[in-house]
Amino acid sequence: MQMGRCSIRGAITYRERLSPSLWVLVAAAVCGPMAALVLTPVDRTVALIVGAIVGIGIVVGLIALSPVVEVREGVLHAGPARIDADLLGEPVPATGEEARQARGALIDRRSWMLLRGGIDGVVTVPVTDPDDPTPAWVISTRTPERLSAAIRRAQVRPRTPGR
Repeated sequence: MQMGRCSIRGAITYRERLSPSLWVLVAAAVCGPMAALVLTPVDRTVALIVGAIVGIGIVVGLIALSPVVEVREGVLHAGPARIDADLLGEPVPATGEEARQARGALIDRRSWMLLRGGIDGVVTVPVTDPDDPTPAWVISTRTPERLSAAIRRAQVRPRTPGR
């Protein structure tokens, strides 16, 4: 889910929740009937209630615990981590085979990574801060071009003080 908003202060220029794919959610929902089947010998009514709670709980949990990638107020937020866009180099979006290589053979093991299975796109952003031992951030995204553009916009944000 992506969202863009335009305003001068507190602008969110990019937001995406890296939620699981539909197939993962369907597979997780199957846990409900399995839990109900286990409890059927005890009581059918209890089994149905517990099965429904387990199925819904797992799906809601998978969605609620999904990391968020966001560019807000000149800062890139990727899951629990955040970094000022001024400390980043030129973002490199990738899809398809390029993304597979960026997630695999070409990745520097010292990089900070937020990779999600089932999400094809990747943006690699070099870190230009000489004091930071992390050479780059590698972030999964469904829209690599939009995330790259949002990072570039955050890097050139106006330097005027707020009024």
